[in-house]
Amino acid sequence: MPFQFINNKMELIKNLKWRYAVKKYSEKKVSEDKVDQIVEAINLTASSCGIQPYRLFVITNPEVRKRLGEGSFNAQLHASSHLLVFAGFNEITSEYIFDYVEMMEDQRNLEKGALNELKDMLIEYFSVQTPGQNVIWSDKQAYIGLGTALIAAAELKVDATPMEGFDPKLFNEVLGLSEKGLHASVILSLGYRDEANDFLASMPKARLPINEFSFRIS
Repeated sequence: MPFQFINNKMELIKNLKWRYAVKKYSEKKVSEDKVDQIVEAINLTASSCGIQPYRLFVITNPEVRKRLGEGSFNAQLHASSHLLVFAGFNEITSEYIFDYVEMMEDQRNLEKGALNELKDMLIEYFSVQTPGQNVIWSDKQAYIGLGTALIAAAELKVDATPMEGFDPKLFNEVLGLSEKGLHASVILSLGYRDEANDFLASMPKARLPINEFSFRIS
């Protein structure tokens, strides 16, 4: 058993060394089974207070993706297999917290009201936050999901490119996010690298040495 754990850990590091932010994608499509696994991994990721203050949009429609890519220098927006849009909440409402905590009680087979202390604490906390603070907070949670997506994709040997170079107002408009109480936080393309035409495909990963990047305080 210990050997198996060490072997799995080595595979994770190997897969993370394999991944990079792909610049050119091939026409090969990612299977829906693998996309489903990546989406499930995102859904299982950590979020502050555990309340998932963002939603995920998985887009393959070529016309929609063409519109989303207008004016952007990131061809990955429309040239990859799938486009994931992480959309943060504009506001953390008392109604959302009430419903979410009720769902938590149900899924954990708890009596109704068992998590009232948590519910009341969250409602009190978010009631004094400004809309701007809500947006920043939800964006931070979306980025945690993005990190999980990158790791999950690498484990499945699916290439991915995280991007901030997009027009959030355009995304909000095309996807109708504002009407849903959401805003585009960050995006991620999925697909397979075009090794012949991506100049980064053959380059080794460049990172700081561990002893310069990390510090141990005993």
